[in-house]
Amino acid sequence: GGGKGHGGGQNDTITFKGGPKGAYAGDPDTEKGWTMQTVPAEFALNEDERYTGKVSFYSKLKGYGFIEMVDQGIVPDNRLFVHWKNITSEDRYPFLQKDLQVTFGIMKQPEQPGRATLRAKAVTLPDGRSINLQEVLDAEEKVFIGGQGARYSGKLRFFNPRVGYGFISLAPGTVLEGYGPGTDRPLPEELRVERSEINAAGHQPISMTDLNVEFGIWKTSKDELKAYNVTLPGSLPMTLPNLENRQSVNTQLYRGEVNMWSWKSGWGFIKADPSMVFPPDVRAALTKQAQEAKERAAERGREGSDEELFYIRRDDLAPGTKVEKGLQVMFKIYVDDKGVGATDVQAI
Repeated sequence: GGGKGHGGGQNDTITFKGGPKGAYAGDPDTEKGWTMQTVPAEFALNEDERYTGKVSFYSKLKGYGFIEMVDQGIVPDNRLFVHWKNITSEDRYPFLQKDLQVTFGIMKQPEQPGRATLRAKAVTLPDGRSINLQEVLDAEEKVFIGGQGARYSGKLRFFNPRVGYGFISLAPGTVLEGYGPGTDRPLPEELRVERSEINAAGHQPISMTDLNVEFGIWKTSKDELKAYNVTLPGSLPMTLPNLENRQSVNTQLYRGEVNMWSWKSGWGFIKADPSMVFPPDVRAALTKQAQEAKERAAERGREGSDEELFYIRRDDLAPGTKVEKGLQVMFKIYVDDKGVGATDVQAI
């Protein structure tokens, strides 16, 4: 028990000093370990309330940090963990800066049976505006070829999210000021691109190969050229919907049940309620999708299913929706290069 908002029960802690997967980085100045409290799963919390605080630590490289809360007694130690995915931002890779004043909600994240961690959600500036820091900082810190707004074309040979980088081949005929014929610096055949320069509209970039792209170019302190703010042609963010040519079918909500859900991988399937009526092209795409899935299973020596299911990803869940097998849901539908999927999924 205790202060305002506490739900009772003893608090455990998770303390890391960086390194292994899932660790929370230590403060680079003090080398002190940062602690994220766990609380009982029934911890009393108003998830609709907004709070204020100041960023006490944030690692842009690792994508998380901590916020010191102005309101005391709401959470243990008055400190809250924040992950980049919970920052409201138009930056291609959202991040925070130390001492930045912010406003946020609080959410519970299940960690183990009967326990949860508390995290900041929907983090904004105090006036509710999104936190857009990247372009301004880039202008101050980076040296650009042709200027920050210059755009070039090329082909993304690959991007591997596991290692956090990839390479882009410049389009034939590319001209770079100060490089190539008539200069003492050869035109590079390809440019390295880091994870932070893949513009996925605030989402985690996926593995990609052999894609036409647009990008800027910046020069490191060692005179190495790298790709900047990489997008699809036409400045389209490299999101999964754009990569797979997603098209919304309509604005209607349909009813169904979660047939399978992998919490770890963040995807699953919905089986529509038998009473639902879908457009003919959607029905045909569902049948084709089910048939192709059955054929792939047969190729692996497994018995496939004829069930016509809608694919769902974590990014397609409505805010606050917690999915599990058997959950009754409402959802909208879309078609893309791979078949038919569900989006805006919400529990009934």
